[in-house]
Amino acid sequence: MQRHFLKLTAAAAALGTAVALTGCGASGGSSDKVTLTLVAADYDVNGGQSSKNYWTGLIEEFESQNADIEVEVQIEPWTDVDRKVAELVKEGKAPDMAQIGAYADYAAADKLYSADQLLSVPVQSNFLGPLVSAGEQRRVQYGLPFAASTRLLFYNKELFARAGVEKAPETWADLRQAAELLKDQTDVTHPYALPLGPEEAQIETMMWLLGGDSAGYVDPSGNYSIDTADNTAVLDWIKKNLVDTELTGPGAPGELNRKEAFAAFTKGEVGMLNGHPSLMKQAEKAGIELGKVPVPGRDGKTKAPLGVADWIMGFKENGNKDEIGDFLNFLFSDKNVLAFASQNDLLPVTVSASEAMETDPQHKDLREFLQELPSAQLPPVDKTSWASVSDDIKRNIGKAVAPGASPAKVLEGIAQNATAAEAREEE
Repeated sequence: MQRHFLKLTAAAAALGTAVALTGCGASGGSSDKVTLTLVAADYDVNGGQSSKNYWTGLIEEFESQNADIEVEVQIEPWTDVDRKVAELVKEGKAPDMAQIGAYADYAAADKLYSADQLLSVPVQSNFLGPLVSAGEQRRVQYGLPFAASTRLLFYNKELFARAGVEKAPETWADLRQAAELLKDQTDVTHPYALPLGPEEAQIETMMWLLGGDSAGYVDPSGNYSIDTADNTAVLDWIKKNLVDTELTGPGAPGELNRKEAFAAFTKGEVGMLNGHPSLMKQAEKAGIELGKVPVPGRDGKTKAPLGVADWIMGFKENGNKDEIGDFLNFLFSDKNVLAFASQNDLLPVTVSASEAMETDPQHKDLREFLQELPSAQLPPVDKTSWASVSDDIKRNIGKAVAPGASPAKVLEGIAQNATAAEAREEE
């Protein structure tokens, strides 16, 4: 596993890895200086230096304004960062801050500062509403949204024209009809790419559930509601209208991952799929003429757009509440929020930065995604059992649309496991 340590000052370098991983309060012989540690995810999927450069510049500016605080950041690949932080916490070496994919377990174990303990009122009140709700446990916010995205239906305009599809789908019936024309009139391999493989099947599935006027994975009271009649009807429709009719292409949807579907789209092998902002740049580089519209629902507009967020949090272990708060208040300035979102084709997490991006001509391609976020519904990331339930969905939901399968039975099995996972967390 490759690790990148950014030693941003000579004094910090002299401390060595002990301070970097333990985050002890005072550094060296100076009792007035505090060293904060941060473990952050690497968002550069191409192996570049964009994440390193972002944190280097931000921390240098922060330290120039806060002479009594130093910050050391350890960047880990997305595939390892959650596990790495979990190991550090288990060893009693929690970082002061972690920028990772989940916060709920740490909040439930009382290991995190709440948002109001760290942030000024103007900063905390500037987060977008759906992201605040998703970051709360028992109505207290612990997860601070760091980056966000929404999803739209992407389609290949050239293939649509060749197939005689005159307008982008607005309903499921429109989507099926477009897929049929793509299959009959073009040589496209996947009229509609349905990635229900273990990479991100829980997200693809949730988009369809919301389109079927379902509550998603939980009911309004926050209890799991996975095997409902509405959810079963959604998967029945997908199976009968798209998979059984061979409109999702070769291979089982349960074996198709999002990354592979996106790559196939950039090669002109996919007519339609649900995509996020980063796919736009990939498609443009590949010469694909891209169209994008809101994800269709059964009868038109979905119950809610789907949103996804990553989180940053402050750990109590080292007792550096005030210094962590100083850094996070600085981090969430419009300049810093916009810089990270822009370089990674993601969406800002604050109201003011979102408004700035939406009116910026440089980001006009992101406007449709930005317009979805204020009303988006996120997966139930506030539930400590969600990691286990999400993994179960990833591994098994594809089986619901396999030949001869019963969507109702597959959902029932996932629901039973969710109930058991919830019970274990409450013990």
